Amino acid sequence: MADIPDDSAALLQLLSAPGTAVFLDFDGTLVDLAPTPDGVHVVPGVIEALALLAERHGGALALISGRPVAQIDAMLAPLVLPVAGVHGVERRGADGVLHLAATPDVAPVLARARALAAVHPGLLVEQKRGAVALHYRLAPELEPLCLQEMTAAVQACPGVLLLHGKMVLEAKSAATDKGGAIAAFLRETPFAGRRPVFAGDDTTDEAGFAFVQQAGGQGVKVGSGPSAATLRLASPGALRAALLAASVSPTSKE
Repeated sequence: MADIPDDSAALLQLLSAPGTAVFLDFDGTLVDLAPTPDGVHVVPGVIEALALLAERHGGALALISGRPVAQIDAMLAPLVLPVAGVHGVERRGADGVLHLAATPDVAPVLARARALAAVHPGLLVEQKRGAVALHYRLAPELEPLCLQEMTAAVQACPGVLLLHGKMVLEAKSAATDKGGAIAAFLRETPFAGRRPVFAGDDTTDEAGFAFVQQAGGQGVKVGSGPSAATLRLASPGALRAALLAASVSPTSKE
């Protein structure tokens, strides 16, 4: 396998430049992936670096995650940032107002996923607002079965889209994605008029990369795999290092 390019220097320059709006995915980007969603760990110093970087950019830093907003808040406490959760279904702006998008009925998907997990203990079902995630990281051999079952379930639910991420299949609203969430932030203070930079690691982040690059910004793919992002980092550790460096850089103060 070819080495993953390291665009850390280019990212540091972007993060340190005035007029940047910073958008970050959480799992696999800001934190390393874990066997289960509740097993992730926020590395010491990350919360402080995010707080400093947000201050230096006038508050124009937001998390764009598949997790619910409440989970992000719990992971980053006591820091409270603008957050888009469940791929944009939940979105809290810098003003603290929480916006909730309409969602389709995913109860049939939830029932089918739970039935599958009941006979395969290695599977984990995660219920969110208008979304259902089926994790098979602890039972990777079940991927074909999980894909078959979730595909069939989604086909019977109008307005629901199936995303295939890293050891997870997620049924979510087809009307919302991370690109739309970033677009909404850029219509609001303090993000409006800034150049967006979005870092993510998974197929669920591709809509965000496409949007920010169309808007004149940069997408940053963390890790291996095909991507439309124009910049690449090897790991979440490389991203954290860039965030820390930018947070203490005197040139990043606005």
